[in-house]
Amino acid sequence: MGCGHDYVIDKPPAQVPPPPVAQDAGSWASAQGAVHGRETNVEIAVQGRRSTAVTLTALRVRVVGRAAPAPGTVYAMDLGCGGSLTKRYFAVDLDEDLPTARSVAGNDAGTPIPAVSLPYLVSSKDPEVLLVTARTENCDCNWYLELDWASEGRTGTVRVDDHGRPFHTTSIKGLPRYWYSSESGERHWVPMTD
Repeated sequence: MGCGHDYVIDKPPAQVPPPPVAQDAGSWASAQGAVHGRETNVEIAVQGRRSTAVTLTALRVRVVGRAAPAPGTVYAMDLGCGGSLTKRYFAVDLDEDLPTARSVAGNDAGTPIPAVSLPYLVSSKDPEVLLVTARTENCDCNWYLELDWASEGRTGTVRVDDHGRPFHTTSIKGLPRYWYSSESGERHWVPMTD
């Protein structure tokens, strides 16, 4: 449901502003120089332009860079949940030598959603929403997705990335982790204990 996301920021808590509301997360993260911590969720809404069916045939992961995990502090964003469209869930392990997007079972407000592998059919009246969760425990990874399609004898590939740049996900292993507290009327970042 889009809750509980972590960011890694190379700043101490006193220099990090309060967490944003969900719709402002992108600009907040960019202003802080934040990197997705441990996992990145990518939601892809796919719809045909006409009533003619389009077949989504493959979803590939392309890792274009690996490095040691980024330094910094982990900040938990536990505000807000999202999404009301039923999604198709995919998992990616960025630590694999050749990561793949695997269809996995999901959940929509308590209703289990079975894993359904590609191909999927979409049209202007029958969209699909794909939710790809890419995780790493060991690296600082830059990556993007490629979605293949076919319709009326034509084929193509759509690159899915972060506005022309690869997605960026880093491990949080061993980093200090904080959450934003407003207990007792005081609002500040507080260390998390496991």
